[in-house]
Amino acid sequence: MNNLTDTEKYSDEAYGRMVNALFWRFPSFQKAGAEAYKPGIGNMMFFDQLSGHPHGRYMTIHVAGTNGKGSVASMLASVCAASGLRTGLYTSPHLLDFRERMRIVEPGSASGSREGGVRYISREEVWNYVQEWEETFDHLDLSFFEITTMMAFDWFAAMDVDIAVIETGLGGRLDSTNIITPVMSVITCIGLDHCDMLGNTLGEIAFEKAGIIKPEVPVVIGESNPETDPVFERKVLYTNLSVPDFNGDRNRIMSLLTFADKVEPSLWKDSAGILERMDLQGKYQARNLRTALAAVDVLAAKGIIPGGITAAQDGERDEVPAFRREVEEALVHTAGRTEFHGRWEKLSDTPCVICDIGHNPHALKYNFSQLEEMMASGRFNRLTVVYGAMADKDVDGVMRLLPECAEPVFVTAPGKRAMPAEEIMEKYVAAGGDPSRAVCCSDIRSALEAAGVLSAVRPDAARHLVYVGGSTYVVAEAVPYFVH
Repeated sequence: MNNLTDTEKYSDEAYGRMVNALFWRFPSFQKAGAEAYKPGIGNMMFFDQLSGHPHGRYMTIHVAGTNGKGSVASMLASVCAASGLRTGLYTSPHLLDFRERMRIVEPGSASGSREGGVRYISREEVWNYVQEWEETFDHLDLSFFEITTMMAFDWFAAMDVDIAVIETGLGGRLDSTNIITPVMSVITCIGLDHCDMLGNTLGEIAFEKAGIIKPEVPVVIGESNPETDPVFERKVLYTNLSVPDFNGDRNRIMSLLTFADKVEPSLWKDSAGILERMDLQGKYQARNLRTALAAVDVLAAKGIIPGGITAAQDGERDEVPAFRREVEEALVHTAGRTEFHGRWEKLSDTPCVICDIGHNPHALKYNFSQLEEMMASGRFNRLTVVYGAMADKDVDGVMRLLPECAEPVFVTAPGKRAMPAEEIMEKYVAAGGDPSRAVCCSDIRSALEAAGVLSAVRPDAARHLVYVGGSTYVVAEAVPYFVH
């Protein structure tokens, strides 16, 4: 307890120093990149034993994937809370406050005045946890993510949650969260990202994500792919071959596996209406919604949430079961109900500023397509894209997708992992971009100024569309300029 909390009593200033020390003394991937990644869960399992296996005191849902896992995790947390379950939600990284990583979505109606609200871990609770366990952090040489994961597990247990939705940090097989045995596993999609740590092919990355699959636990895969489907099928089969209840019955074993895009979830016929009303307005949310709906069916089949969720037929809205309406409303209000930020979030109306943390080609092709559709609508006559990235990202692939009409503002994101704006410019030019249309900036404030969003209101502002994205850290630095 000498370096993080010393002998000080709690104060806001001491708390701030302690959290900053956690980031740097036990490096986080957010700050240090690959050098903070500690593959393997041996230390985490020992830490879990010392902690008394807190995650065993409530049900869990485990969510992995290259893109969309935060959105799907938040959708499922919203639905579970609407079902009357006190629901923990563990996600990473955070945007503005370290405590965003662990929150509780209180049970209650998603459509009426019985809205449950969100509770975050308090600063005092973080302080007390670090004081209690700091010597163990040192002894086990734990990573920042290992520390925060067990902190969340312990806090959820102390808060007596019924269920917790747990998002993996990186990969799955060797991720710190993979000590849990969930009631359901979800793998949203597979794309080429973090290749230096997870593999250079979709199959290799799928193998790492498939590591969260456990015996007798149903798994929902968001997107099927000829290269990755066999990986998931083999993992489910081999994981369950020795389970006595299945007796090697391949058909029964494979019944645990659901590909969301190969089935029609119970509420999928209503998806257009849900998507139209949803507070998560990214075009890519259609894929995430289908994954979440397939997972909701599994939860209902297991009796974790009420059953009887069936799609509405024409003219039958008045006959719809009440709980099904609650599920719809929970999905529609996912961002508001779980306080989920940074996914196609509108920060300003004049000009229209949208931020999104999509950071690889798999995600950004949907975002850029949506921007092009918005421009084609005639509402806007100017598009500015503020973009920054980490050095390990496929920026070449992103530059090939950048809308031709865009005026790029390249920015060096915070942190030593960032790719310099000038290097992004080089990749933009190599992809055929016109350097006279682009600007390089060294920090977020100057990038926003170059985009014209911090200046006084201009006559053309109403027709100016600004997209801020790429790295999570670009979005995190930009948001405070719009939150008052």
